[in-house]
Amino acid sequence: MLELYQWEISQYSEKVRLILDYKGLNYRKIEVTPGLGQIDLFRLTGQRQVPVLKDGNRYIVDSTEIAKYLDLEYPDRPLIPEDSRKRGLCLLMEEWADESLGKKGRIALFSAISQDQNFRQSLLPSSTPDIFKSVVAGVPRDVLTILGFGVGYSPDVIKGAIADLKQDLEALTLLLADSPYLTGDEPTLADLAVASLSILLKFPEVPYLDLPAGIRGKGVPGLADNPDYEPFFAWRDRLYAQFRKPLIGTPPTGNAPTSIQIE
Repeated sequence: MLELYQWEISQYSEKVRLILDYKGLNYRKIEVTPGLGQIDLFRLTGQRQVPVLKDGNRYIVDSTEIAKYLDLEYPDRPLIPEDSRKRGLCLLMEEWADESLGKKGRIALFSAISQDQNFRQSLLPSSTPDIFKSVVAGVPRDVLTILGFGVGYSPDVIKGAIADLKQDLEALTLLLADSPYLTGDEPTLADLAVASLSILLKFPEVPYLDLPAGIRGKGVPGLADNPDYEPFFAWRDRLYAQFRKPLIGTPPTGNAPTSIQIE
């Protein structure tokens, strides 16, 4: 069985999960603990970042490379069109989604966490003790702002990312107004990338991810709740309903994350 070394809340891991579901491939999720787990992953693959896909004795790193590998090795339900123009457009949009929706989405989520203590608290696992939830919810916004500076998320950077994402969502909404998918009448890697990388902007209502129920349907203020972008998120949710397997009622061997194990 294919094995996916991942973080459950990572949009790039989600991109690979959606691709695997789209292709109808069974896989086992292996959750990599930040820090020590990444050291173990480096020993296995020479790569500290997730996602990493294991197929037999092969390790494939990076979500784009994983997508290309799966299209070659498991050609049913192809991700990348053969038509040269559609192929070029698909690859261009997939790369754009990685660089824009993926990276700026993390900045936008940090902004939402900083502003909303209830949202911040709801991101914690349900098993978190109430006293710790209260501590996390009570972290002053000024402290989070300082932490943001530490990782390069200054107020100006956050403001710029939100503005760019608004433009991106407007463009996507316009592109999808008269077309079922981004490059034509059939879904491609471009659609799967855009849909999956948008999860941090607004989490799906359906439990596709092993995350607390309190964050379902929630997202970044000004994006998730903006009626102008509702057609895009409705499109995203229809695509998920068509191709993504929800966690409820699925065998644990295929969807429940396990701890990383060194063979």
